[in-house]
Amino acid sequence: MAVGCESVNIADVDQVLSERFGFGQFLPGQREVIQCLLEGRSAAAVFPTGAGKSLCYQLPALMLPGTTIVVSPLIALMKDQIDALDRRGIAAARLDSTLSFDEYRDVMDNVRSGDIKLLYVAPERFNNERFRETLQQLDVSFFAVDEAHCISEWGHNFRPDYLKLAHYARLANAGRVLALTATATPQVLEDMCRLFEIKPECAVRTGFYRPNLTLLGTPVSNERQRDEMLLERFASRPKGATIVYVTLQRTAEEVAEQLKQAGLPARAYHAGMDNEVRAEVQDWFMALEDPIVVATIAFGMGIDKANIRYVYHYNLPKSLENYSQEVGRAGRDSEPSICEMFLSMADVNVLENFVYGDTPAVDSVRQLVQHVFGQEEQFDVSLYELSRMFDIRNLVVRTLLTYLELDGYLEGGTPFYSSYRFKPLASSAEILAGFEGERREFLATVFRQAVKHKTWFSLDVDKAADQLKVPRDRIVRALDHLSDQQQLKVESAGVRLRYRRLRKPTNAGQLSDELHQRMCERERRDIGRLHQVLEWVAHDGCQVDTLSRYFGDDARQPCGHCSWCQRNRSAAELPDRPAATIDAEIWRRAETLRKKHVKVLDDPRRFALFLCGVSTPLLVKAKVTRDELFGALAHVSYPELVAAAQQKQAS
Repeated sequence: MAVGCESVNIADVDQVLSERFGFGQFLPGQREVIQCLLEGRSAAAVFPTGAGKSLCYQLPALMLPGTTIVVSPLIALMKDQIDALDRRGIAAARLDSTLSFDEYRDVMDNVRSGDIKLLYVAPERFNNERFRETLQQLDVSFFAVDEAHCISEWGHNFRPDYLKLAHYARLANAGRVLALTATATPQVLEDMCRLFEIKPECAVRTGFYRPNLTLLGTPVSNERQRDEMLLERFASRPKGATIVYVTLQRTAEEVAEQLKQAGLPARAYHAGMDNEVRAEVQDWFMALEDPIVVATIAFGMGIDKANIRYVYHYNLPKSLENYSQEVGRAGRDSEPSICEMFLSMADVNVLENFVYGDTPAVDSVRQLVQHVFGQEEQFDVSLYELSRMFDIRNLVVRTLLTYLELDGYLEGGTPFYSSYRFKPLASSAEILAGFEGERREFLATVFRQAVKHKTWFSLDVDKAADQLKVPRDRIVRALDHLSDQQQLKVESAGVRLRYRRLRKPTNAGQLSDELHQRMCERERRDIGRLHQVLEWVAHDGCQVDTLSRYFGDDARQPCGHCSWCQRNRSAAELPDRPAATIDAEIWRRAETLRKKHVKVLDDPRRFALFLCGVSTPLLVKAKVTRDELFGALAHVSYPELVAAAQQKQAS
């Protein structure tokens, strides 16, 4: 994607850097990326966490006309960056699920008026029909896509929604795209550049190495030893802002409580908490000098706290990419910081089991394919309904449908909401008085199609469009206009994805098997990434050098301050993977529960996931995830539990 060079004086960037951001000079790579954007060319920035990626779009956003759209996957990142921009007097806003109706309306009013220079949105926001229509009416200078590695299947966090972002950028007439990430291997960067049409000379990568970070790996033999070591670290090291990363939400709560009982300023943070509580914890962490947050991986994305002194991995990270992101949040002020990972082989089963839970059964994939190709040529589906129908996780259903698009079987259309509801903020007579002729009659007819409840009216837009013989988009635009005029409060729900069938498979069974194999290949890659972490910590060589090579950086001499270097070049000894035993009493009780919920738990795969503590749509629907036995054998590997369940059925 490229456009002609706008009338921007590139020589002014140093002045803008100093006057608006208070910096005397650029960090490595920033000037090159910004120059590409100001010249009208798309660019990619692969910088370590904390190396100044956000400036690469914030500065040119001030120098270019119109609004910059920043696609960001996490609310925490949006909130923190907008707070920082507000302090600098830079107009920025976000659209996310935490906004009230009035807040959303105010943001969109400011965007339309041109008062907002940077608008942060989640990738899922593009499922909103009204937003997509508004997008086409805006003066968009460029798209900045954070966590752009999500666009690549070779990346550690592939997200199907990212595959459509290049299309949305074209839809908004954004002449350029900036793709940003901290964790792109050479293959992932190649994917990013291909999909966003970025020239090789505009793909800027800076080195992974940060000399102020000490990377340590400490083997632990059991949970008690890990807890004792963590408390000892806080007692023996100087105070400082700290993040303790864990895998499970309940672990975050338990470890935070343990630290609080030891007199330490600790709080938990995870996705199971209310939005308001998470925002409160984030603000608390930013305000204190030496707070401790015990968190799942969502915490820290975009957190602009420069003086984080410690990052502890209580549990193993899922991949080297996750690890590099998480340790990169330490020491952004360039002062010495310690990043220590507790190496417990007991974590391996838990992390592997979550990976296995993402792989659907082959029969489920076959049923999904049969259902999709049994539809009319033009059809729409609900991911939620398909997920519950075939017991495939929502994101995996979306991925499978995306594969069918990429392979030329389906063509995706504009997603839409299956239901709307509105609450009048004025009487119908007052609303209609503002219109004349055909438009007035059209609105009156739309209102007559709505069903009144206590204070809200529900409207089936498709049915109304069919009755009125008008495009449904006209009804949606009318509701949107009345919402903007503060005459209706409008809410939408039930996203449905539109598709057009381009061709049918010659052999649906073979196609299903191929799709299932692709999911199994993703499973193998994700399991492999976890084992790369173990290989890395046990590698007989400088760990910083090895990690740099993994991300495509040039080789460097031993760093002198990782575990390998500090141990006089002696490789870390990993503890043995603990033998997992299936408790006979737990198995007996689980068998009793299986007979009670035979339709759900009779399948060996689903029964094993239940015992692992890994939910599936049908397990949630049957409410068996609330049973005390859910996750009772989380320490046992999924393949072992599947084999045991199959053996029991055969006997």
